Amino acid sequence: MDRYGLIGYPIGHSKSPASFTAAYGGRKPYDLIEGPDFEPLWQRFLQDYRAVNVTAPFKEDAFARVDWRSPACERIGATNLVVKTPEGIRAYNSDYLGVMEILRPLGCRTAAVIGFGGAGKAALAAAEDLGLETRLYRHAEVARGVSADVIIYTLPRAVEGIGRLDCAHLLEANYRDPCLAGRPGYIPGTAWLFQQAVTGYGLMTGEEPDVEAMRKVYFF
Repeated sequence: MDRYGLIGYPIGHSKSPASFTAAYGGRKPYDLIEGPDFEPLWQRFLQDYRAVNVTAPFKEDAFARVDWRSPACERIGATNLVVKTPEGIRAYNSDYLGVMEILRPLGCRTAAVIGFGGAGKAALAAAEDLGLETRLYRHAEVARGVSADVIIYTLPRAVEGIGRLDCAHLLEANYRDPCLAGRPGYIPGTAWLFQQAVTGYGLMTGEEPDVEAMRKVYFF
Protein backbone atom coordinates (compact mmCIF):
# COMPACT_ATOMS: atom_id res chain seq x y z
CA MET A 1 0.00 0.00 0.00
CA ASP A 2 1.25 3.48 -0.85
CA ARG A 3 2.15 5.57 2.19
CA TYR A 4 2.21 9.34 2.57
CA GLY A 5 3.46 11.70 5.24
CA LEU A 6 4.93 15.01 6.38
CA ILE A 7 8.63 15.72 6.95
CA GLY A 8 9.55 18.53 9.35
CA TYR A 9 10.52 19.55 12.87
CA PRO A 10 8.62 20.20 15.07
CA ILE A 11 5.34 19.06 13.52
CA GLY A 12 3.24 17.65 16.37
CA HIS A 13 0.74 20.51 15.91
CA SER A 14 0.15 19.77 12.20
CA LYS A 15 -3.38 19.42 10.83
CA SER A 16 -2.07 17.38 7.90
CA PRO A 17 -2.81 13.88 9.28
CA ALA A 18 -6.43 14.77 10.08
CA SER A 19 -6.80 16.57 6.74
CA PHE A 20 -5.38 13.70 4.71
CA THR A 21 -7.48 11.16 6.60
CA ALA A 22 -10.60 13.19 5.83
CA ALA A 23 -9.55 13.67 2.20
CA TYR A 24 -9.46 9.94 1.50
CA GLY A 25 -11.75 8.51 4.14
CA GLY A 26 -8.87 6.90 6.00
CA ARG A 27 -8.02 4.64 3.03
CA LYS A 28 -4.47 5.99 2.68
CA PRO A 29 -1.98 6.10 5.59
CA TYR A 30 -0.35 9.43 6.42
CA ASP A 31 2.44 9.74 9.01
CA LEU A 32 4.35 12.48 10.77
CA ILE A 33 8.02 11.93 9.90
CA GLU A 34 9.67 14.13 12.50
CA GLY A 35 13.23 14.83 13.57
CA PRO A 36 15.84 17.59 13.81
CA ASP A 37 18.06 16.20 11.01
CA PHE A 38 16.99 16.09 7.38
CA GLU A 39 18.98 13.11 6.09
CA PRO A 40 17.35 10.31 8.10
CA LEU A 41 13.90 11.72 7.32
CA TRP A 42 14.70 11.84 3.61
CA GLN A 43 15.95 8.25 3.74
CA ARG A 44 12.65 7.18 5.30
CA PHE A 45 10.81 8.88 2.45
CA LEU A 46 12.98 7.10 -0.13
CA GLN A 47 12.46 3.71 1.50
CA ASP A 48 8.84 3.78 2.63
CA TYR A 49 6.72 6.51 1.05
CA ARG A 50 5.22 7.38 -2.32
CA ALA A 51 4.96 11.11 -1.60
CA VAL A 52 5.45 13.49 1.31
CA ASN A 53 4.75 17.05 2.26
CA VAL A 54 7.79 18.95 3.52
CA THR A 55 7.67 21.77 6.05
CA ALA A 56 10.16 23.90 8.00
CA PRO A 57 13.06 23.72 8.26
CA PHE A 58 13.60 21.32 5.36
CA LYS A 59 11.97 22.88 2.28
CA GLU A 60 15.29 23.97 0.78
CA ASP A 61 16.96 20.64 1.62
CA ALA A 62 14.27 18.70 -0.23
CA PHE A 63 14.45 21.14 -3.15
CA ALA A 64 18.13 20.28 -3.57
CA ARG A 65 17.56 16.51 -3.67
CA VAL A 66 14.89 16.04 -6.34
CA ASP A 67 15.15 15.19 -10.03
CA TRP A 68 12.55 17.65 -11.39
CA ARG A 69 11.10 20.89 -10.06
CA SER A 70 7.98 22.75 -11.11
CA PRO A 71 8.57 26.25 -12.49
CA ALA A 72 7.11 27.70 -9.27
CA CYS A 73 9.59 25.69 -7.19
CA GLU A 74 12.45 26.97 -9.31
CA ARG A 75 11.37 30.57 -8.74
CA ILE A 76 10.82 30.13 -5.01
CA GLY A 77 13.86 27.96 -4.33
CA ALA A 78 11.93 25.57 -2.09
CA THR A 79 9.48 22.69 -2.22
CA ASN A 80 6.86 21.48 0.23
CA LEU A 81 5.65 18.46 -1.75
CA VAL A 82 7.71 15.69 -3.35
CA VAL A 83 6.40 12.72 -5.30
CA LYS A 84 8.11 9.57 -6.60
CA THR A 85 7.45 8.88 -10.29
CA PRO A 86 8.96 6.48 -12.87
CA GLU A 87 11.02 9.45 -14.11
CA GLY A 88 12.38 10.32 -10.66
CA ILE A 89 11.34 12.50 -7.73
CA ARG A 90 9.25 15.51 -8.70
CA ALA A 91 8.89 18.64 -6.55
CA TYR A 92 6.01 21.10 -6.32
CA ASN A 93 5.13 24.07 -4.14
CA SER A 94 1.57 23.91 -2.85
CA ASP A 95 2.04 27.16 -0.87
CA TYR A 96 2.13 28.83 -4.29
CA LEU A 97 -0.82 26.80 -5.57
CA GLY A 98 -2.89 27.60 -2.46
CA VAL A 99 -2.36 31.35 -2.81
CA MET A 100 -3.28 31.16 -6.48
CA GLU A 101 -6.61 29.55 -5.58
CA ILE A 102 -7.36 32.20 -2.94
CA LEU A 103 -6.43 35.21 -5.07
CA ARG A 104 -7.92 34.11 -8.37
CA PRO A 105 -11.61 34.83 -7.56
CA LEU A 106 -10.98 38.13 -5.73
CA GLY A 107 -10.69 40.25 -8.86
CA CYS A 108 -7.77 42.29 -7.52
CA ARG A 109 -5.45 44.40 -9.62
CA THR A 110 -2.74 45.15 -7.05
CA ALA A 111 -1.08 43.07 -4.34
CA ALA A 112 1.40 43.72 -1.55
CA VAL A 113 3.38 40.89 0.01
CA ILE A 114 4.84 41.58 3.45
CA GLY A 115 7.77 39.35 4.36
CA PHE A 116 10.17 37.40 2.16
CA GLY A 117 10.59 34.06 3.86
CA GLY A 118 9.32 30.87 2.27
CA ALA A 119 5.65 31.84 2.45
CA GLY A 120 6.37 35.34 1.18
CA LYS A 121 8.31 34.05 -1.82
CA ALA A 122 5.45 31.70 -2.71
CA ALA A 123 2.86 34.46 -2.34
CA LEU A 124 4.91 36.89 -4.42
CA ALA A 125 5.29 34.37 -7.25
CA ALA A 126 1.58 33.52 -7.18
CA ALA A 127 0.45 37.15 -7.28
CA GLU A 128 2.83 37.97 -10.12
CA ASP A 129 1.78 34.92 -12.13
CA LEU A 130 -1.87 35.99 -11.81
CA GLY A 131 -0.90 39.27 -13.46
CA LEU A 132 -1.34 41.46 -10.37
CA GLU A 133 0.75 44.57 -9.99
CA THR A 134 2.75 43.33 -7.02
CA ARG A 135 5.15 44.91 -4.54
CA LEU A 136 7.23 43.24 -1.84
CA TYR A 137 7.62 44.86 1.58
CA ARG A 138 10.17 43.76 4.14
CA HIS A 139 9.25 44.22 7.80
CA ALA A 140 11.13 47.51 8.23
CA GLU A 141 9.15 49.08 5.39
CA VAL A 142 5.69 48.44 6.88
CA ALA A 143 5.90 51.48 9.19
CA ARG A 144 5.53 53.79 6.18
CA GLY A 145 2.17 52.21 5.36
CA VAL A 146 1.08 49.59 2.85
CA SER A 147 -1.79 49.94 0.37
CA ALA A 148 -3.06 47.44 -2.23
CA ASP A 149 -6.23 45.64 -3.24
CA VAL A 150 -4.93 42.56 -1.40
CA ILE A 151 -2.21 42.39 1.23
CA ILE A 152 -0.57 39.06 2.02
CA TYR A 153 1.04 39.22 5.46
CA THR A 154 3.61 36.45 5.96
CA LEU A 155 5.56 37.73 8.98
CA PRO A 156 5.24 35.61 12.16
CA ARG A 157 4.26 38.53 14.40
CA ALA A 158 3.08 42.14 14.41
CA VAL A 159 5.60 44.81 13.45
CA GLU A 160 5.63 48.61 13.65
CA GLY A 161 3.04 50.05 11.26
CA ILE A 162 0.68 47.10 11.50
CA GLY A 163 -2.20 49.57 11.85
CA ARG A 164 -1.39 51.20 8.51
CA LEU A 165 -2.50 48.40 6.21
CA ASP A 166 -5.01 49.65 3.63
CA CYS A 167 -6.67 46.92 1.54
CA ALA A 168 -9.93 45.25 0.56
CA HIS A 169 -8.59 41.75 1.29
CA LEU A 170 -6.01 40.73 3.91
CA LEU A 171 -4.52 37.22 3.86
CA GLU A 172 -2.41 36.27 6.88
CA ALA A 173 -0.12 33.24 6.68
CA ASN A 174 0.20 32.69 10.45
CA TYR A 175 -2.71 30.46 11.46
CA ARG A 176 -1.45 29.42 14.90
CA ASP A 177 -1.03 32.89 16.44
CA PRO A 178 -2.50 35.48 14.04
CA CYS A 179 -2.07 39.18 14.73
CA LEU A 180 -4.53 40.60 12.17
CA ALA A 181 -7.70 38.59 12.76
CA GLY A 182 -10.88 40.67 12.78
CA ARG A 183 -9.71 43.23 10.22
CA PRO A 184 -12.12 43.98 7.36
CA GLY A 185 -11.61 41.57 4.46
CA TYR A 186 -9.59 39.19 6.62
CA ILE A 187 -8.70 35.77 5.18
CA PRO A 188 -7.19 33.43 7.80
CA GLY A 189 -4.12 31.28 7.39
CA THR A 190 -6.33 28.21 7.70
CA ALA A 191 -7.82 29.13 4.31
CA TRP A 192 -4.31 29.05 2.85
CA LEU A 193 -3.65 25.67 4.52
CA PHE A 194 -6.92 24.31 3.19
CA GLN A 195 -6.28 25.36 -0.40
CA GLN A 196 -2.69 24.14 -0.16
CA ALA A 197 -3.94 20.72 0.93
CA VAL A 198 -6.71 20.51 -1.70
CA THR A 199 -4.31 21.26 -4.54
CA GLY A 200 -1.45 19.24 -3.11
CA TYR A 201 -3.16 15.96 -2.23
CA GLY A 202 -4.21 15.33 -5.81
CA LEU A 203 -0.59 15.71 -6.91
CA MET A 204 0.53 13.30 -4.20
CA THR A 205 -2.00 10.54 -4.82
CA GLY A 206 -3.28 10.98 -8.37
CA GLU A 207 -6.83 11.00 -6.91
CA GLU A 208 -9.14 13.90 -6.15
CA PRO A 209 -9.66 14.45 -2.40
CA ASP A 210 -13.00 14.83 -0.61
CA VAL A 211 -12.95 18.61 -0.36
CA GLU A 212 -16.02 18.96 1.86
CA ALA A 213 -14.67 16.47 4.39
CA MET A 214 -11.38 18.37 4.44
CA ARG A 215 -13.16 21.68 4.95
CA LYS A 216 -14.51 20.47 8.29
CA VAL A 217 -10.95 19.88 9.54
CA TYR A 218 -9.92 23.49 8.86
CA PHE A 219 -13.15 25.35 9.52
CA PHE A 220 -15.10 23.05 11.88
